[in-house]
Amino acid sequence: MPDGAENSLLERGDHRPYPPPEGRWALSMRWHDLLFMHWPVGYDALRPLIPPALDLDTFDGSAWLGVVPFRMSGVSPRYLPGVPHVSDFPELNLRTYVTAGGKPGIWFFSLDAHNPLAVRLARATFSLPYYDAAMSCRPHGSDGVDYRSVRTHRRAHDTRFTARYRPTGPPVEAGDLERFLTDRYCLYAADSAGRLRRGEIHHDDWRLQPAEAEVSELEMTGQIGLKLPDSAPLLHFSRRLEVVAWAPRRVGS
Repeated sequence: MPDGAENSLLERGDHRPYPPPEGRWALSMRWHDLLFMHWPVGYDALRPLIPPALDLDTFDGSAWLGVVPFRMSGVSPRYLPGVPHVSDFPELNLRTYVTAGGKPGIWFFSLDAHNPLAVRLARATFSLPYYDAAMSCRPHGSDGVDYRSVRTHRRAHDTRFTARYRPTGPPVEAGDLERFLTDRYCLYAADSAGRLRRGEIHHDDWRLQPAEAEVSELEMTGQIGLKLPDSAPLLHFSRRLEVVAWAPRRVGS
């Protein structure tokens, strides 16, 4: 990302709950065709799955579980261009929401990616639970997306996701729940020794659209020993977002 574009993006920060971190970002990327699928779940079901140093975040007494398919492009370190077929790939994550030190963030149970290099770099540098997967993310019609993911990582729990989704209206103003689910400008991860790390990000405010989805395969939560609620998920769509990320830092001593 050129310096001018970086400065412009970082200046647009009034929507954030706290300022972007000091220092230069390390990685830039674009996110495309995101579908947010969210279910409320019981606090006691998720609390044992989260490190003790993190507080499980709740909204109206419920924790939330999210499945988010999307596509990444232009993933590249600072001052380096993206490389076709290396910097562009689909990704699918299973997540919940946590907080530490006054900074609400995301806890990823898993991230599947169609890029073996990205999987290994993210595991080594960010301590994130990335997994190899065979994936496709293709346009459908004028505004829809056909998405499929099957995990192929050796000795990893099976996950599958197949869906067709699309926005059903123009962007709408986010309410309190939508902001709780999306206004997250950091992620948390734990290394092999259990040490907590925080990776901070910045982007413009989300342009969320109502969405619909036809889901034919959804096996994402067996890996954490949970079953998704029978209720229909809360759905949102976002077409594109420019993102910068800082190198992860230790949280606490």
